[in-house]
Amino acid sequence: MSRGRVSIPESELRWRFSRSSGPGGQHVNTSDTRVELMWSLAETTALSEAQRDRAAQQLKSRLVDGVVTVVSSQYRSQHRNREAARVRLEELVAKAVVPPKHRRPTTPSRASARRRLDAKKRRSTTKALRRPPE
Repeated sequence: MSRGRVSIPESELRWRFSRSSGPGGQHVNTSDTRVELMWSLAETTALSEAQRDRAAQQLKSRLVDGVVTVVSSQYRSQHRNREAARVRLEELVAKAVVPPKHRRPTTPSRASARRRLDAKKRRSTTKALRRPPE
């Protein structure tokens, strides 16, 4: 596993091909260039247990029975669509397994607190001047 990319073994990938829409003339009607790549997150050996849990949490909107599906039909060739789908899946998973950065709590500086209060006072004065006299 390299930085920013996850390597998924070919044996864990399932492919499905269908006819793609869009330009291509008669070629489109006869060749299966649209690619669906399915990968089971629940059964993978490419990720550690912690990474799998994190990916399941991040990709829960894309998971159907523990399977992530990526579709590619942007190219007219099945081979290029296969490559595009695989790259997209690897990037998706790599992004999902990155742990969140730990936020270190900070306090506002004295100057920023002063600026905030001054702005509130100016706004209050502006609004007070709009009110009719009592």
